[in-house]
This record gives sequence, C-alpha cells and structure tokens, in this order.
Amino acid sequence: MKLAGKTAIVTGGGRDIGRAVAVKLASEGANVAINYFASSKGAEETVAQVEAVGGKAIAIQGDLNEATDVDALVTKTVETFGGVDILVNNAGGLIARKTIAEMDVDHWNAVMSLNLTSTFLMTKACLAHMSQGAIVNLASQAGRDGGGPGAVAYATSKGAVMTMTRGLAKELGPDIRVNALCPGMIDTDFHNIHTPDAGRRGFEANAPLKRQGHVDDAANLVLFLACDDSAFLTGTNIDINGGMLFS
Repeated sequence: MKLAGKTAIVTGGGRDIGRAVAVKLASEGANVAINYFASSKGAEETVAQVEAVGGKAIAIQGDLNEATDVDALVTKTVETFGGVDILVNNAGGLIARKTIAEMDVDHWNAVMSLNLTSTFLMTKACLAHMSQGAIVNLASQAGRDGGGPGAVAYATSKGAVMTMTRGLAKELGPDIRVNALCPGMIDTDFHNIHTPDAGRRGFEANAPLKRQGHVDDAANLVLFLACDDSAFLTGTNIDINGGMLFS
C-alpha cells in the first residue's frame, strides 16, 4: 500500500481520468476527497467505486473558480481525514473550440480560470495544510504543441500549468514535490465532445502504440508521481501520448 495513511484531494473526480485517479489512489491506501461541479451522480459513483476497493471517500460539490468553494473543499477534507498529503489538480476543460477571430474575452477568461486559476486557488488553499507531500497537475499535450483547431486558449492555459509546475517545484521543495502529466489522446468525454471520430481513428492509425490512451494509463502515472516511487522527481511535465509527440 504505497499511500497508506495518506489523504488525497482529486478535483474533477466524478468521471473519466479524475474517477480513475481517485480509485487508483484509494486502492493504494489513500483516503480520497472528490470534488465535482455539476454531476453529483457521477461523484457518488466514484465514491462507491472507491469503497468497493476498500477505500474511504467523500464527494464535495464546488466551483473551483470561487475561493470560498475551494476553501470549503479543503476544510471539509481536513475535518474528515485530518489533513492533506496529495493534491491532484485534474479539473479543467476546453469549453469550446474557437479561433482567436471568433473568441471574445469572456471565453478567454473562462478557459484561463477553469484550467489555471483553479489550479492556483487549490494549490494555495492546500498548502496551508501540507507540510510535505505531492502535487500532481494535469497539463496536456496541447501545452507542448499548441493544440488542435480552435484550442489556442486551452493550449495556452495548459502551457501555463506546465510553467507553474516548474515554478512551484522550486518554491515548495524539498518537502513538497510538484509534477504534471501531459496527456494526449485519452479515451474520455473530453474527446467524445470535442474531437471528431475521424480524428481519433487517425490517431490510432498513426500512433506508435496504435491505440488511444485509457484513463487507467493516466491514473497509473498520477499514482507514480504521488508516491515515493518518484521521490527524486519534481518540476517534471511527463508526456503520455502513445508516442505521438516526443519532447
């Protein structure tokens, strides 16, 4: 049990990568606080899956763009489990594909807030309760290569998460390690909504591993970065994309 006695907060834990991460961390002994924004049903399903592997979990609704909701999430976690050892900043999204010509400042600000400001607010709130541990951020391959059509705002926000990861690693070491993963084509609702099926089939044909990623692929990497197996890693942004981009 690599995380026995530890407590983790997983934002956006009601589905896809967030759910897989919550279950994976719990299977290695962590108590898990799951944040969700809209889908209480999805969050409760995640809690049930955590309990099915013998773990303990709570689900807490909150808008991570609001400092009051962030503080409430962290406070409830500490009250329930006694502290915070691991923060997984998974919540985020594209919202919609818009070119710069199509985009207004409200869309730009919404994407930045969803992906970057939420990471700042969660990190700041958790640091008040973390004397040691690990922070794992979800960046994106888009932060490496600029993203697909209409993803400039999203790619920019994820590139900023990557830079924030490096800066935090310097600021918070040696007691808190900060790393990120940069997923490519993972089979999730993100791509169900925003990526045409033809694009996904093209990825499978061209990727060296000839498949899309699975949420468990991402969850396994998060576990590695959250536990002592990666004790000499901090400030890294690790690609997980089936070989479609080498950095």
